[in-house]
Amino acid sequence: MNKTEVISFNGWTLRVRQSTLENPKVLLMIHGITGDEDSMWVFGRKFSTSYLIVSPRAPFSAQPFGYSWREVNAQTPHSDFGKPSLDMLLPSAESLIKLIDEYTASLKIEAHQFDVVGFSQGAAMVSVLGLVYPNRIGKMAVLAGFVPFGLEDYIAKKSLAGKHVFVAHGTKDETVTVDRAYASVELFKQAGADVKFVEDEVGHKLGANGMKALEEYLQY
Repeated sequence: MNKTEVISFNGWTLRVRQSTLENPKVLLMIHGITGDEDSMWVFGRKFSTSYLIVSPRAPFSAQPFGYSWREVNAQTPHSDFGKPSLDMLLPSAESLIKLIDEYTASLKIEAHQFDVVGFSQGAAMVSVLGLVYPNRIGKMAVLAGFVPFGLEDYIAKKSLAGKHVFVAHGTKDETVTVDRAYASVELFKQAGADVKFVEDEVGHKLGANGMKALEEYLQY
């Protein structure tokens, strides 16, 4: 059962794949900047049919195309473009929590806790969701991403204690350098998480080792 459909729901555009189970696990897939509701399905095609998968389109326009989880306009300093902070991403994180609550309620599915996987800016969103809303988030997969600035208090409070976080990164990534991934792994550990880290000799994408490990991580 890998058929997906694009729907409109409460102002959102979503690509969803229903589950074979009556009360499934929920997986939220979060695309990167310039992506859309279709971008994450290169990863999601082989994910367990136990999941109801929801992949939303981000609310803000990005340049030169696609969408973003933070607002970018003429006043945004170029030097700040690749370094979104908690303050910039938190409104979208709050909106995603509300989206999952409302969409699963419409299907009469219980999803107090759900899993998340994100790529690049979407991976930064995963970091925000996990650290700010630890009781709502189960598994976290951070692909070619990073921990945004401004989460230090949540890290210090060990928000991820008892959680397993998956991180995959390319050693040749020039968009988000692998050094930033190493730093993010350390921050997740400081926050109390058990981290699985996989790297491949690729650029800003997920390599074969990362894809295999991700599928294993998301198995139930």
